[in-house]
Amino acid sequence: MQPEPFKIDIPQQSLDDLATRLRGTRWAPEANNADWSFGTNGAYLRELVQYWLDEYDWRASETAMNELDHYRVTIDDIPIHFVKVSSPSPHAKPLLLTHGWPWTFWDFRKIIGPLSDPESYGGDARDAFEIIIPSLPGFAFSTPLAQSGLNWVSTADLWAKLMTDVLGYDRFAAAGGDFGGFVALQMGHKYPQFVTGVHTTLALPFPIFRTDRPWSLGSLAEDESSPQVDPWERKFASHMAVQMLEPQTLAWSMHDSPVGMAAWLIQRKRTWSDCGGDLESRFTKDELLDLVNLYWFTDSFGSSIRFYSDTMNATWAPSRTEMPMVTVPTGFSLFPKDVPPPTDREWLEEYFNLRLARYHENGGHFSHAEEPEILATDIRDTFRGLS
Repeated sequence: MQPEPFKIDIPQQSLDDLATRLRGTRWAPEANNADWSFGTNGAYLRELVQYWLDEYDWRASETAMNELDHYRVTIDDIPIHFVKVSSPSPHAKPLLLTHGWPWTFWDFRKIIGPLSDPESYGGDARDAFEIIIPSLPGFAFSTPLAQSGLNWVSTADLWAKLMTDVLGYDRFAAAGGDFGGFVALQMGHKYPQFVTGVHTTLALPFPIFRTDRPWSLGSLAEDESSPQVDPWERKFASHMAVQMLEPQTLAWSMHDSPVGMAAWLIQRKRTWSDCGGDLESRFTKDELLDLVNLYWFTDSFGSSIRFYSDTMNATWAPSRTEMPMVTVPTGFSLFPKDVPPPTDREWLEEYFNLRLARYHENGGHFSHAEEPEILATDIRDTFRGLS
């Protein structure tokens, strides 16, 4: 399990093929959808595609990504890509960051500097981290994935091997959002001998999505009868149902049409973020297209959404039955457009070794990109003094 340096270098043939497909798009008819009420708005999608063809520069994004140190390694026959970011501080401690869907490693770029070199951002060098950001199995460059069955439970085991057996760390902190948050919590539950602490942006009990209706996020709410639950669940309903129940059917379409894939991905960005309907108030066109291209060029859309059905079928066995279920110090950053309503802190204090729980006024599902300064502060405050 020797990691090998890796450089992102998408063949020009792939870029040319993408441009040809974009120019040959067969646009769907559309009526009464100016407000996105039936899904992605066609006028915006056409504008984005035109920008994709005429102004967006993948090679510039590729160069920026390659400023980070990339590696690939095979663990248990599974290809794993990861980024490793060193720190100028002698006090730096290892921090494992895990992304979710539809994210990639690149979604953490706004917090890499503040966490690895806090002194350059007005912080304390003693809060510095050496950062490791793996791509989830089947996502981006952790491909091709030739097997199913990978989920947040098995990924926690993979990451434990990555951090200890491959990279040689005795102790490290773990953080993440979405699926990455579930992975971090599982690591804090199962591997307290390695994990100094955990920080996530979602607070849910184990096991994740093991209900009679795992595709219904309303079942995760503390009070499913609350009038707040239905509008919150509607944001995720189509996504959860299709990606859990029929991921391969969706994959056939998305792997053939970059515009279709873009429509699916950016609609999630708009609906799940705290953008108030103005997508570009939170994400630039370049940021949106970086995301779409990372999924497109790596043929990873299908294997990434398979993570949902494999999570639905995941088998979870507790490593301990007494409370708290996560014994290592745990921090939560909770954002209004992301947490299931209503939110109660009391169960968190029993279920976790709660070190920090902050409820923020703004922010959504992509908080690491939407509110990077807040996230960096909360992560530092969660792990300060832990070893």
